[in-house]
Amino acid sequence: QVQLVESGGGSVQAGGSLRLSCAASGRTITNYELGWFRQTPGKDREFVARTRSNRGSSTVYATAVKGRFKISRDNTKNMVYLQMNNLKPEDTAIYYCAGRKEDLTQWDYWGQGTQVIVSL
Repeated sequence: QVQLVESGGGSVQAGGSLRLSCAASGRTITNYELGWFRQTPGKDREFVARTRSNRGSSTVYATAVKGRFKISRDNTKNMVYLQMNNLKPEDTAIYYCAGRKEDLTQWDYWGQGTQVIVSL
């Protein structure tokens, strides 16, 4: 139905910034809720942030990233972004883009992930 491809990952020092991008294809994302998740070895995939459709939209962040990360979207370009500032070593993970229709509860669409490494 919809394909998601992440990009923008890399290696940075603590305190640095990265901006992750997720390109959607196959369907317009206008009516999709979009989110970011992350996973480290030995741990379950955890929620990072999500955003509803632009009109009347709202954002939700995991406690660990509040004040540091910001999710945004560009429906015209079918893109969703995750601006990550003041990165910490514990932010190191594979980050995944996800999507679901606004009236559903399950995240149906996932990207392949992009690696983020934060060193001291």
